[in-house]
Amino acid sequence: MMIDEFQWSKEEKRVARKAFDAAFTKECRAIRERVQQMLKDEGDIRQIWRVHDYLSELRRETDRKYVYRYSRLLRVFATLLTEGWLDESDLNGLSTDKITKVRELASYI
Repeated sequence: MMIDEFQWSKEEKRVARKAFDAAFTKECRAIRERVQQMLKDEGDIRQIWRVHDYLSELRRETDRKYVYRYSRLLRVFATLLTEGWLDESDLNGLSTDKITKVRELASYI
């Protein structure tokens, strides 16, 4: 079955939204911690511009990665799983065929 052919039940949509939001929050917290570390170097005033560049790049990456469209969501979950922002247990409640597809996609990343 092609990714965009999967049907999503109301419960699966709820599970998917929760997993998506949790991964996004987790990654944003990690970014914030990294920025706080970067800003600890008070001796180098140019560090503020490094933080700006770092955040600009991550903004582009997160905007490309976190796309909540059902036609792309299984691929998004595969990426998040591979990167460690999601655990497979976060996807409990999705159908077996969706979880299988996420695993399959993750194996190619």
